[in-house]
Amino acid sequence: MATVARLRGDAFVEFIGHAMTLSVSPSDVRVETSVKLRVEGIPTHDCERIWRGGVDANAQVALLRTAEGSANPCRHCLYLIRTGSPKLVLAYRPFVALQPYAESGPIFLHAQPCAHYESNNVPPWFDHLDPAIVRGYSHDDWIRYDTGRVVRGRDITRACAAILEDASVAYVHVRSKYNCFLCRIDRC
Repeated sequence: MATVARLRGDAFVEFIGHAMTLSVSPSDVRVETSVKLRVEGIPTHDCERIWRGGVDANAQVALLRTAEGSANPCRHCLYLIRTGSPKLVLAYRPFVALQPYAESGPIFLHAQPCAHYESNNVPPWFDHLDPAIVRGYSHDDWIRYDTGRVVRGRDITRACAAILEDASVAYVHVRSKYNCFLCRIDRC
């Protein structure tokens, strides 16, 4: 796998199986990989159901709470919910069908509808996840244990791209250090 770090301007450094340390600030580096990624928040139709008062993965109505501290990421827009703002707390299962690996767990949403996140890049605040869990899933939604990694936030893009180089991996989940689902990453 070749990974390219593009510096400001036309300068770049290419990594091909070699470790290298750069002494530049993170804002000066953009990571490009041989696998193009599509990063998405949870589907809008799932959020609309919750915003209308529908039930979550545990057949319960979401709880309305006030965001405290800085660890309140909305799983739809993938922005952090501001301290003091209302948020919804609910159980979410990021799988369509029930099966042994269809985990559910707690997530947050903005209390009011927000824009859906879809990009080729993870949100900038992911750089501060320390650590994050990434793991691939097969086309039948089963965990690929050989893909699971605990990585620093700034390494999420590279780790996901490396996992997705394997054609038998359908997609990757990014989770917090507490194993809370953050987002799904697919190939473009």
